[in-house]
Amino acid sequence: MNATPTPRGDLTAAFIAGAPGRTYPPDVIDMAKRCLVDWMGVAVGAAGEGATASVRRVAEGWGAAGNGQILLGPKTAPALAALVNGTMAHCMDYDDSHFNGGGHVGAPTWAAALALASHLGLSERETLGGFITGFEVMGRLGGGGWERMARPLQVRGFHPTSVWGRLGAAAVAGALLGLDEARAAHALGVAATTVGGLNASFGTMSKPFHAGKAAMDGILAAQLAAEGFEAATHLLDADNGLAGALIQDRSTSMQPVQFTEGWEVLRNEFKPYACCRAAHPVLDAARALAPRIAGREVARVRSWLHQGALVLAGKTDPRTPLEGKFSTAYCIALGLRGHAAVATDFTEERLRDPAVMDIVPRVTCQETPDLERYEARLEVELADGETLHGETAIVLGHPDNPMSWDDLETKFVGVAGPVLGSDTRPLLAALRDFDRPGALAEVLALVAR
Repeated sequence: MNATPTPRGDLTAAFIAGAPGRTYPPDVIDMAKRCLVDWMGVAVGAAGEGATASVRRVAEGWGAAGNGQILLGPKTAPALAALVNGTMAHCMDYDDSHFNGGGHVGAPTWAAALALASHLGLSERETLGGFITGFEVMGRLGGGGWERMARPLQVRGFHPTSVWGRLGAAAVAGALLGLDEARAAHALGVAATTVGGLNASFGTMSKPFHAGKAAMDGILAAQLAAEGFEAATHLLDADNGLAGALIQDRSTSMQPVQFTEGWEVLRNEFKPYACCRAAHPVLDAARALAPRIAGREVARVRSWLHQGALVLAGKTDPRTPLEGKFSTAYCIALGLRGHAAVATDFTEERLRDPAVMDIVPRVTCQETPDLERYEARLEVELADGETLHGETAIVLGHPDNPMSWDDLETKFVGVAGPVLGSDTRPLLAALRDFDRPGALAEVLALVAR
């Protein structure tokens, strides 16, 4: 450890080192299991995605020994299993999203937790504790909204899931490997010096790869620290550390860190739609108007969105299903035509649907400073002269408008069912009851097929 106190680094390392003896309230355990169900569903559902196939072939081609379970594949070194599984979880852009800007936290943290748990033969309690530790670290370091690092980082072109995911996965791995405070600090240092991931990659296979590579690098960082590797341990606090390198005009900084009040995991958000979270509020409004628009010609659509929405979902002329996930105009058109905006709505077939695509160029989007990221307004002018208005006060999936267990189970069956068939319900039952001894073995047996 450095002689100079490093408040964020020291507190974070101590939190990781304290994981083995920590207990968690029932609502935190319940939320961790919700995160696991959501993560597993979207990951398994992406088994046929191109990014999944490419990353899996590379990982399997390395021939690394280990017991880390690749979902629906063989066993390998845990870092490689995490690479594949983390990529799978983010392929459909249907995974969870942190309320305060820390990124898609579940993808890298659950990927790291299950890869190491399967490799080391850990218990359900240890696995849940590792995940929660990583989630809390990633959420706290990467949060802060517009006032701190989260949103300014996005505006500058960095993907928070990739940046903070390495630190979250390193925290997961540090907790599960039983690192002491000094070694946990070195793991964080290794993770911090490897951060990256560019928003300009959105709409390509590189975006889900961000989550998988973050999970892989986090495990690597903790394993190196466990073997005595020494890194800079002041990168979370120094002026020329992580924050200073990413926000070079020093206009903002990382928020102060404390691990004594509240739980970040309880502020997690789940996605009802398989697209960028920034498009969800106006998609809610569009779907609400759909029954009144059925069979009628749309002349013009105007939308008002939260600040920064178009940085993430501003593609105006989507040509591929992946680009459609990051096109607010396309998502609005889907919603107005009554589509559920699930995975099957982001396909080549849907992109050729004139009922949807004729609306896309008629949409204008305006970012509005007085709207929160969970709000949106919509105005639709119809060819017959009528004008309709829609509004979203709190987007579905927000902590204050949450998806229920029933919602999550319906989503799980919808995305995982076509892949798993008769194994879908047994896997769901084991995941929902994951704090029961023996549940992890059941899960691993089902996803090894």
